[in-house]
Amino acid sequence: MSISLVAVFLPILLMGGVVGRLFREFAVTLSIAIAISALVSLSLTPMLCARLLRAQPARPNAVLRALERGFDSIQGTYLHALDWVLGHQRLMQGVTLATVIASVALFVIVPKGLFPQQDTGLMMGFMQAPQDISFPAMRERAKALNDILTADPDVDEVVSFTGGGGSTTNTGNAFISLKPKPLRKSTPDEVIARLRPKLAAVSGINLFLQAAQDMRVGGRASRTQYQYTIQDIDLQELNSWAPRLLDRLSKVKELTDVTSDQQNAGLQLNLAMDRDTVARLGLTPGIVDNVLYDAFGQRQVATSFTQLNEYRVVMQVSPAFSQGPSGLDHLYVGAPDGSQVPMRALGKLDIGSAPIQVNHQGQFPSITLSFNLAPGVALGQGVDAIHRAEQELGLPPTIKASFSGTAQAFRDSLSSQPFLIGAALLTVYIVLGVLYESYAHPLTILSTLPSAGLGALIALWLSGTDLNVIALIGIVLLIGIVKKNAILMIDFALETEREGTPATHAVREACRLRFRPILMTTLAAMLGALPLALGSGAGSELRHPLGLTIIGGLFVSQLLTLFTTPIVYLTLDRMAARRRARKQARKAARAQAKLRPALGDL
Repeated sequence: MSISLVAVFLPILLMGGVVGRLFREFAVTLSIAIAISALVSLSLTPMLCARLLRAQPARPNAVLRALERGFDSIQGTYLHALDWVLGHQRLMQGVTLATVIASVALFVIVPKGLFPQQDTGLMMGFMQAPQDISFPAMRERAKALNDILTADPDVDEVVSFTGGGGSTTNTGNAFISLKPKPLRKSTPDEVIARLRPKLAAVSGINLFLQAAQDMRVGGRASRTQYQYTIQDIDLQELNSWAPRLLDRLSKVKELTDVTSDQQNAGLQLNLAMDRDTVARLGLTPGIVDNVLYDAFGQRQVATSFTQLNEYRVVMQVSPAFSQGPSGLDHLYVGAPDGSQVPMRALGKLDIGSAPIQVNHQGQFPSITLSFNLAPGVALGQGVDAIHRAEQELGLPPTIKASFSGTAQAFRDSLSSQPFLIGAALLTVYIVLGVLYESYAHPLTILSTLPSAGLGALIALWLSGTDLNVIALIGIVLLIGIVKKNAILMIDFALETEREGTPATHAVREACRLRFRPILMTTLAAMLGALPLALGSGAGSELRHPLGLTIIGGLFVSQLLTLFTTPIVYLTLDRMAARRRARKQARKAARAQAKLRPALGDL
């Protein structure tokens, strides 16, 4: 049993990627725990039994007698129902088949996700203003956003800054700390939904909020939680299609806060120098360029040193003269003859647009569209909606569209889920086949798994939780827990049947004697998972799917496998007996065919 439990986690140890590393820690921890448990059970436990168990058990008290009567009543009810089931095997075969079909159907229907949405008490925001905004205007609008944030009753503190960190001057970041849970009644998503219309009332700037998560995949900073990137070798074509895709995704009901990192509309002032005029005045383009750099380029001209610090001296014009093209009206260039030549007299000024930032992914220009999910929408539903919008829009084949960051990790994990579960089942089947030296009996044990998967998926569906990585960890863990119940029954039934007992009586006796350990271990596992499902506190949402899948899977599995496993065992036993009979008949026919010519001669 211990070897088969460890075998469940062997395929997980070979997984790659971020999700694989999460599973690997889980698999290594449980494998080592199971190995130590097996060692203790084979060494320390027998010694403790020899030392502590009494030859004559002590007289139980009233509480123990009441518990024993309750258990006897439950066991009697179960055996009565089991006798009825053994008399209606066709019906239970249909129930087993229906359980498999329902498990597959629910696996398709239940929304898919990567990680649960957590309430860590922290939100992050990304500010985006028009690309031609000045720093003072950006500062005033950011202050207006901060005032709205701090006025919310669930917000504790707000810290924000604009520019810096390699970002452009029309962007900024905000970090919002929420009040502790007893003082706060709303989740971060509810706070974001409440603040969204208030923040939209501030003209000339947008603030995109997202709840901070403990587990975030992908190192790319984005305006919202999920990213969708398009690439093209033709920058002009990329800049043309990105706004169309942004407009189309903004109309998708499954998405909110759709935005783009496209920054190609910044203002640019061009000075086309009249070289003849510049030469006639004794000037050179280099002189004109130095004057412009001294005025607007923040040239470092000196360094002042003190006992503790050093200060760089930067030369620039007064901020009042750097807010627009009119600042050039007050800028002069010194000519060799000592005269001051107005800058506007040296050429023609032209105001145009230019990209203030060109992003790349790999070696190609890229534009990333970021989005959040609407309330109650799983990541898988959002991904499907984006694919439909992309097909309706008809992107040209030269544009490559792909998910990135968290959304890309979700796609990778979704594609590996069937392989992971299938590899775990195949490994368990091989180990159990070696254990029982049979092709049929491992199938009897594995027949308990669809009911566990059905219970886990029902629990997720009823609680409104998507099938994410944490829930998948719980389902893999269920494979080992539920399989153990079947092993307890089948192992005893095989031993009894080898002693000459009919298969029906052998499996019924196995169910009777193994009912107590199966019931007790199942209840212990469910109670152990209860704190995971009901726990509260910062980030507790990450553990809820694990508890829900274990409790739901064990509950439904306990109800079904106590009845379906004996039926599957008897069905496969009859099939194996018929196969052996046919094999013996064919062998006898071949022997008779060999003897027929000799009998004819006689």
